[in-house]
Amino acid sequence: MTSTTESTRELLLSRIRDVADYPKPGVMFKDITPLLADPVAFTALTDTLAELCLRHGATKIVGLEARGFILAAPVAVRAGLGFVPVRKAGKLPGATLSQAYELEYGTAEIEIHAEDLSPEDRIMVIDDVLATGGTADASLELIRRAGAQVAGVAVLMELGFLSGRARLADGLRGAPLEALITV
Repeated sequence: MTSTTESTRELLLSRIRDVADYPKPGVMFKDITPLLADPVAFTALTDTLAELCLRHGATKIVGLEARGFILAAPVAVRAGLGFVPVRKAGKLPGATLSQAYELEYGTAEIEIHAEDLSPEDRIMVIDDVLATGGTADASLELIRRAGAQVAGVAVLMELGFLSGRARLADGLRGAPLEALITV
């Protein structure tokens, strides 16, 4: 659990909109755009995530495409740390490391510039939502293959019913998984 105060948690949760049947019938989409549009809520989120990064000794932050970029970049600036994007395959120029992973309907692949990480780096992975954990788990593998250490994973929201935390257990190797909100 994080040091997020109940009032901060309530503020963040109050700015997340439920959108029924999006992107397909039966899905309740958690829309964070109202939170991003509210400067007080977005600042509270940024400050909380930056504090987590510093508490866990991160030296750089990895943001997962695409909403993870929106959260991770201002956190990196606030914490005085570097930001490294993890992108979908084919989106980064130059030499990359790639990692394929399983989805419920097939496979996907993500990439990172390995040159942006070093063995001295402790990486905090930031994303908006932890669902099944596939992308986050693949990112942990990429970070280790690039020679860096994992400081942890921090997400705005964990969808507990999808068991992403269990999928990440091996990849975290004892590093913390911090979810500000669990639904």
